[in-house]
Amino acid sequence: MSEAYLDRETNLLLSAAQGSQAAFVTLFHRHKHKLYSYTLRLTQSEMLAEDVVQDVFMKLWTERAAMASIDNFGNYIFRMAKNQVLNHFKRVAHEMAIVSEMFREGDHAGNNAQEMLAAREVEQVLQSVVEALPPQQKAIYRLSRDEGKSHEEIAGLLKISPNTVKNHMVQAMATIRYQLRRHADSLLVVTALLALKK
Repeated sequence: MSEAYLDRETNLLLSAAQGSQAAFVTLFHRHKHKLYSYTLRLTQSEMLAEDVVQDVFMKLWTERAAMASIDNFGNYIFRMAKNQVLNHFKRVAHEMAIVSEMFREGDHAGNNAQEMLAAREVEQVLQSVVEALPPQQKAIYRLSRDEGKSHEEIAGLLKISPNTVKNHMVQAMATIRYQLRRHADSLLVVTALLALKK
């Protein structure tokens, strides 16, 4: 990487830190493809990789004053993306552990009726999250996740632009993440109450 390139990048970071949208957009276009490729390797999910890239740059802009102190922007955003991915998988693992607890059999047969009721509620909520999405979002989500189609393929099938597909996916995933987190909080309460009765 040339010294001129690094000097130019430093100037862009300083300008972005002072609120220059043009400088920030230039940085975004310089790095978005490499960051997306890196994140895709980590997640094996086109949709999740796009979400992470979007989240990284949104966080950078929100806290743009700190960009003036960044020495190596490429390494910096790669670390941000890696942390985002790790946090995502930790959150998913946590949510799944809570759900598994609700279905666990064995020493907790004493509260069987209550646990079965809670487990049934959990199952219904998890299955209904996607069903509750608006029709267009639900169709796009299922084509992407269930059938593995790309945004371009979905756009061709539904006669809409790839950008519209992306926007619907972002909205759908935001809704799904919110519902799962909200549900996870309720499960923590239910699990604690059941534990107190044992």
